[in-house]
Amino acid sequence: MSLAEELARAREIALDAAALVRTYHGPSVTVGRKFMDEPVTEADQAASDLIVGRLRAAFPDDAVLSEELPDDGSRLHKARVWMVDPIDGTRDFIRGDSGYAVMIGLCVDGRPRVGVVSQPSTGVTWGGAVGEAAWREMPDGTRTALATSELKEPPGIRLVASKSHRTADVDLFRQALGIGDEMNIGGVGLKVALVAEGSRDLYVYAGGRTKKWDSCAPEAILIAAGGRFTDAEGEPIVYTEQDLYNRNGLVASNGPLHDLVLSTIALVRKKSP
Repeated sequence: MSLAEELARAREIALDAAALVRTYHGPSVTVGRKFMDEPVTEADQAASDLIVGRLRAAFPDDAVLSEELPDDGSRLHKARVWMVDPIDGTRDFIRGDSGYAVMIGLCVDGRPRVGVVSQPSTGVTWGGAVGEAAWREMPDGTRTALATSELKEPPGIRLVASKSHRTADVDLFRQALGIGDEMNIGGVGLKVALVAEGSRDLYVYAGGRTKKWDSCAPEAILIAAGGRFTDAEGEPIVYTEQDLYNRNGLVASNGPLHDLVLSTIALVRKKSP
């Protein structure tokens, strides 16, 4: 079954939410705190309300999970689950940096199938439906097909890593693979989008702080573009369990590098005290 309609609707909603987020951007935005001292703003809530309302109206039989709403458990009993991060990279948003995005993903039978990541600060949007389409759309509507890079081994691996949650073992991992080119930006979605478009080769996060709404949309886009997405042990991210955390990290690659990266992570972990 084609998911072209779902991708088109997710794109439309994400663009509207990104436009809404832009109206809040600035030093006067209200910032609060939630679980584990994570920041949340009035823009997060407003974007969540817009996205969730529109998704429920368009797809009333689907479950919707949003970072800014309590998890009511309905997603565990539905074949189709929308996973929403209204502002992925809230810290960057608060700082006035550009590394944040609106993210909307759809899991079908437990696997990410549709994803949209829209960057309010630039107006650039990435979208994909697995097996159907993967594209980057500029503010003027021009689209370019996404394709991951073809690099198979060092040297020359271009890494994108976290700005706010960069783990200490990244330096050990970089050394093991001879990586000298590292870019640091905020949200998971933008990091994975850069891998999907081929401007970066690899994203590695070994920590356990990300959640299902952080990974669903980016995974769909990357797989649609020809890349690979697993946890740090090479296992698929599980979207059908009650636990919302991705406790064993994330690895998003161009594809050809993936197995080498996983074996290197295992070696670094084995050597670490």
